[in-house]
Amino acid sequence: MSTHTDALKSNLGEAGSHLKQAASAAGAALKHAGAAAGDELKLGKAEAKAELADGALAGLAAAEHLGGAAGEQVDALMEKGRDLLDSAAELIRERPLAAFGIAFAAGFIISKLARSDK
Repeated sequence: MSTHTDALKSNLGEAGSHLKQAASAAGAALKHAGAAAGDELKLGKAEAKAELADGALAGLAAAEHLGGAAGEQVDALMEKGRDLLDSAAELIRERPLAAFGIAFAAGFIISKLARSDK
């Protein structure tokens, strides 16, 4: 099952590959320009334009998955937060006196710190 994050990575990789190929095509066109200036330059220009267009399309496809990938990451963080709250609630149920003592001590320390700032 492909996720938005995987699709984003794939599209960005494809965009990078197309840009690399575009640069290579442009470099090859410049190398051969001396021997067959007109025809080779036109062909290289067309290849470079095609690769740049493909790269732009892959970049746009990656951008489409960006929101979904961000949503997946937020969902993962929210799940971890819920797990942490569940763990804290379970600890409070198992040891209510210890939890009360810790809460009381934390409140006492915070109140002392707040008073010492004034």
